[in-house]
Amino acid sequence: MQQTDLSLKTEINLYYDIHVPEGSENAPLLIAVHGYGAHKRYMMREAKAVAPRSFVIAAPQAPHQHFRKTDDGYRIGYGWLTDFKPEEYVRLHHDFLLGIIDKLTRAGSIDPARIYLYGFSQACGLNFRFAFTYPEILHGIVAVCGGIPGDLDTNECYRPFAADTFYLYGDDDEFYTREKFVGFDEKLRSILPNFESKQFAATHEITEDMRVVIRKFLLK
Repeated sequence: MQQTDLSLKTEINLYYDIHVPEGSENAPLLIAVHGYGAHKRYMMREAKAVAPRSFVIAAPQAPHQHFRKTDDGYRIGYGWLTDFKPEEYVRLHHDFLLGIIDKLTRAGSIDPARIYLYGFSQACGLNFRFAFTYPEILHGIVAVCGGIPGDLDTNECYRPFAADTFYLYGDDDEFYTREKFVGFDEKLRSILPNFESKQFAATHEITEDMRVVIRKFLLK
């Protein structure tokens, strides 16, 4: 007899970095989620480049380690999803963010009414899933160069999301065509009441022009 896909429950450590400004109390929180192949240090740098000084920043790191090829050889990168049972890792991403929010709220470091979620590439779809599942948690969301959930019209867990949403993308992205991004843009615009978007002369990247408008979005 052969049995497949058996499982055992266990625990793993999920790692994240925190930046708390000196004297910070009851501050806004920016959760910055990296894309495929990156890591928490990269997204912390990007978050610090756009966040107002008063913001607490949290940068979670994805659970799937892998080698990625670079000009200097191979480096360790991290990913949020695989093709095998991706719904389990969507739930892990949700639980990870909820755990960070709960810990910082109980510590008195953040104002739970002012939480922003910032994602690049692979993180965009995951962050939108979180926003549509827990619409009461976020004050705003920023998504850069990423896709949207493919189950927007079918997932019964999703609820209306009214927080400010800012969607940014390039016109020469190597992973998504311009037409694909325009389709994502139109779909989000049709369901989100407080939505804005902007296209940039860019590839699959976060440019300084993008950083400038993200800063303005967070400041307002």
